[in-house]
Amino acid sequence: MRIATWNVNSARARLDRICAVLSRHDLDVLALQEIKCKTEQFPEAEIRAAGYEVIAHGLNQWNGVAIISRLGMENVRYSFPGQPGFLKGEPPAGQGYISHTSPEARALGVTTGGIDFWSLYVPNGRAVEDPHYYYKLDFLHQLAIFAEESARDSQAQIALAGDWNVIPTDADVWDATALESDIYMTEAERAAFFNFAEIGYSEITRPFTKNYTFWDYQRLRFPRNEGMRIDYIYASPALAARAQAAHIDRDERKGKGASDHVPIIVDLAD
Repeated sequence: MRIATWNVNSARARLDRICAVLSRHDLDVLALQEIKCKTEQFPEAEIRAAGYEVIAHGLNQWNGVAIISRLGMENVRYSFPGQPGFLKGEPPAGQGYISHTSPEARALGVTTGGIDFWSLYVPNGRAVEDPHYYYKLDFLHQLAIFAEESARDSQAQIALAGDWNVIPTDADVWDATALESDIYMTEAERAAFFNFAEIGYSEITRPFTKNYTFWDYQRLRFPRNEGMRIDYIYASPALAARAQAAHIDRDERKGKGASDHVPIIVDLAD
């Protein structure tokens, strides 16, 4: 079984590239992030013509997630329990982030091929101490609570795939001193990322491949290979044991009309 995740940075603008990636890598399941369209605007017809089903979740021209599968999909969820929305303004002192708004289109879960498969677009955070930063930390905290509860069954097959917007180590960025205000690399962000390992999940791409997954469009970042690694797949113990190989499709960043992210592909034993 072959699964993948990719922040496509507009599904409509990159429909041809999506279809090409599905074919080139012979994918069974593909998680997309930043589809940047409403659900009804997602370009389904061409993907269905290639033999895949599509479930998209988009509320406006921002954010948005989708899952493409040729293995059938059921048990569709458009958020995870406890998923916060984004509440503008400073969080109450000493209380962390508190939201009473509806969740954004940043999480989509389905059951496909026997896997509880999630496409996740973790909030960017914008800047340290920005309200969006606290929103990001709470999003990761609530996701971890859900993930830990979901994996209490030792046979649970769970994949948390997507754009995590965290640089876990200094080796995951071309220059750890180059980012403004250290966003993506703060102690709190890194702790939230590694918390998934502490609750028993394994990140299943790093053991097989070391490349970056994102290069900014500005300042010739891609030609200079000034990238960062912020896209990952965390798997529950039973699913992680099935991981056999992983590949970062760096060449997908080349050419006109490329996303600033590239797909990560993982092979799972049947």
